[in-house]
Amino acid sequence: MKENIQNGREAQEALPKNPETSEFLEKQRKILLDLSDDITQIRDKNDLIALFSSRIKSRFYFKHTIVTLIDPERTSYRPFLLDPKSSPIQTHPIYATLVDSDFPLSGPFIEGVLDAGKPVLYWMEDVMDLPGSPTFLRVNYERGIREILMTPLKSKNEIIGFLHMYTDRPGSFTEEFVGIIESIAPQISSAVTNIIKNEQIREKEWINEVLLECSIGLAAVRNRQELVDAVRTTLVRFNLMRGFSIRRINPDGQTMNTYAYDLGVNQISDEDRIELTQGQFPISDGLQNRVLDSAIPLQVNIDAEVSRGVTSWYIWIWQRMGLKTMVGIALRNGDLKLGVLWLGIEQANLTLLQAIGSQISVAMSNVLAAEEIIEREQEKSFLLGFSNEISRVRTKEDLKNAVFKVLSRVQNVRLALINLIADDNFTLEPLMHDKTLFENAGQLDALAAVSGSVDKPITARILASEDRVILNVEKELTTCPDNPFVEHWAKTGLQYIFAAPLRSAQADLGTLWLLTDNLKSELLQGICSQISTAVANIQANEKILAYKRMLEMENSQLKEQIKQTYNFNEIVGSGPEMQQVYELISLVAESNSTVLVTGETGTGKELIARAIHSTSPRKDKLMIKINCAALPANLIESELFGHEKGAFTGALERRIGKFELADHSTLFLDEIGEMPLEAQVKLLRVLQEQELERIGGKTTIKVNVRIIAATNRNLEEEVKAGRFRSDLYYRLNVFPIHLPPLRDRRDDIVPLAHLFVDRYSKATGRKVKKISPKVLHELTSYPWPGNVRELEHLMERCVLLSTGPMIREVYLPNKKANGISQFATMVGTLEDVERAHIIETIKRCGGKLAGRGGAAEYLGMPATTLHSKIKKLGITKRQYLAD
Repeated sequence: MKENIQNGREAQEALPKNPETSEFLEKQRKILLDLSDDITQIRDKNDLIALFSSRIKSRFYFKHTIVTLIDPERTSYRPFLLDPKSSPIQTHPIYATLVDSDFPLSGPFIEGVLDAGKPVLYWMEDVMDLPGSPTFLRVNYERGIREILMTPLKSKNEIIGFLHMYTDRPGSFTEEFVGIIESIAPQISSAVTNIIKNEQIREKEWINEVLLECSIGLAAVRNRQELVDAVRTTLVRFNLMRGFSIRRINPDGQTMNTYAYDLGVNQISDEDRIELTQGQFPISDGLQNRVLDSAIPLQVNIDAEVSRGVTSWYIWIWQRMGLKTMVGIALRNGDLKLGVLWLGIEQANLTLLQAIGSQISVAMSNVLAAEEIIEREQEKSFLLGFSNEISRVRTKEDLKNAVFKVLSRVQNVRLALINLIADDNFTLEPLMHDKTLFENAGQLDALAAVSGSVDKPITARILASEDRVILNVEKELTTCPDNPFVEHWAKTGLQYIFAAPLRSAQADLGTLWLLTDNLKSELLQGICSQISTAVANIQANEKILAYKRMLEMENSQLKEQIKQTYNFNEIVGSGPEMQQVYELISLVAESNSTVLVTGETGTGKELIARAIHSTSPRKDKLMIKINCAALPANLIESELFGHEKGAFTGALERRIGKFELADHSTLFLDEIGEMPLEAQVKLLRVLQEQELERIGGKTTIKVNVRIIAATNRNLEEEVKAGRFRSDLYYRLNVFPIHLPPLRDRRDDIVPLAHLFVDRYSKATGRKVKKISPKVLHELTSYPWPGNVRELEHLMERCVLLSTGPMIREVYLPNKKANGISQFATMVGTLEDVERAHIIETIKRCGGKLAGRGGAAEYLGMPATTLHSKIKKLGITKRQYLAD
């Protein structure tokens, strides 16, 4: 810096010395007086430009001049006054950049001027390449400038800026010239200060004038479209119309939706336009909450927000629109936060924008108040019409029609379910529901998930509430991930669950479940009250005895179904082989150990799995079953572990896998030997770690699942053949239970036959009670390659074909005329017997393998298993189609 200052002093010493004669002094005094008079006439920038370009330039030679001002933080200075007509650099490629640049107050060049406090003359060659020298020095040098005279401008003894004077003629800045400039510098400083103040006054007056006009325009706004037009007009007046969006805070206080907008002329795709205008915006996303909490408008650099970790999807759309900066203004009505106004502008006068935001807030409050009045009137009219509909209701069907008819007129509201409390004051039964909501229930009955008792947590909470409970679907999915009813709520795409108790004379009648995006609590509460009245009327008008009898019959059927499906006592067998199986079940049931059930097809492996589950601590939860042979290889992973929406083509929604559904319960993997190798690897990891990731998911989900696997294959042989992983086999084979084939427990054939005859007699309404000795003898003589399942299906067929109370004829496959089964006298291995039995069954079915009446149905096995056995046993079409 000292060297730089010395260069400046040497330049001044090189100025020609003029003797201070009386003539010189008189001439200098006259020039100063003239210039002083001119300076006092300065009112704006044009006057100051004229002073330099005409008055001073007529007396002294220089090329051009500019004025720069120091910023309030005193870290840089930037152009304030330019003389483009005289500037030789105005055609330079970076001229526009220089005009809009800030130059740091550091480096020898500018520090020399600050230290001198008076005019400093520099030779361009000496300073333009010094560290920290501004770019404009070299640019001027390239256009012929050789010297620069830098004069500090002061106000109240503080430097506020600089007067730059340039010449292309070395020596033209004489001592007389420098003295003149130094003498008039204070006046020029005052003129600059006055210009700034005048511009601020004019700008403020202009802003106040236009804001008054805008206030008048916005005050006349009465609806949303008028608000859009008024905001657009306001922004156009200030030359700020680059698009705007007003987002309103939703009743949940957590999100915002677009309330009014005009995206201007920005390039935007139809998809992005829909997202910006119809999407939902979280408040606490690291950006919008900052705007709402800010007392002044917030100018946002989009790239910087992305760099600091803000990942809200609308920022990416802004980038695709080519926007660099956005201004967010909090809209408030007193202390009440209404929403956010987003403006797509590059440079912002925050004071002006704050005034605009205040006026828009007032206009928006007026519109919202008007909309609320209209909405209340519409709600009253709506409820009156609903009351008229309800007054004519006499039956459940009438109520159903009335409710769906009325709710179809309410936007974004769907009736999910109405539950009624049964006569026992404990059980809940569904009265009506939206069938389209439950048509894809799959294996899980979603209605059963909310049918039950009044002491269920959510139900109890609703019945204990004074009027309603509002649930967030997304949060309920997190807290109740295994609730199929919540999953079906989520499939509707609606955000909230409005649940309310149905009451009449302070007595609880049931619960009402509505799905909605529009939390109009008073309207929905009015609907609920009307439905409560209608339900009470229906219950009073219905025949109580008939209704009670129907419930008792349904309850009896349900209990019978549960008993047949899950009753451990249904396992028939008293021989030593089955006694050993019972002992193993009792030993392993109370533990969480993995069980591998092996045995031929039809031996009852699933029944054993259910018996283990029903006597385990997990019996209160549903056992989840998956047949590994019934699913294509590409669907097994999704079925087991689930997938996220969009994880692959066709994944239109999130799916919960069987492992998650079986959390704290039992997962039964039937036909585990049919699982492809690639799926075995992923299954092994879940079994070992007890954690999984959905397909397309990013989070790890912990599960507590007890595994029971079953197979009719010899897994040891499969491992040797490379078709089954050894590590998975050892992981599954913790506690093996082998079921003996029916031919090895012939003492159980007769009790089983009687059991099946009794079951299917009741199911079909036949009065078959007995089995003839001849049939019993044939049954005990038959080798039963299909085991218990074959026996069950055969007895079902016998019951259907029987014409009396006793079964006198049994329809065994390939039965000889003398009544002796061909298989009873067949000599060969078990594989030979199985091959012959399959061939004979296919022949009897006319070659049909799958579907109703196919061989797979009679053999009691899935069609995929039958295909596997045909391939394994080497059975060809010629063998069963030869006839």
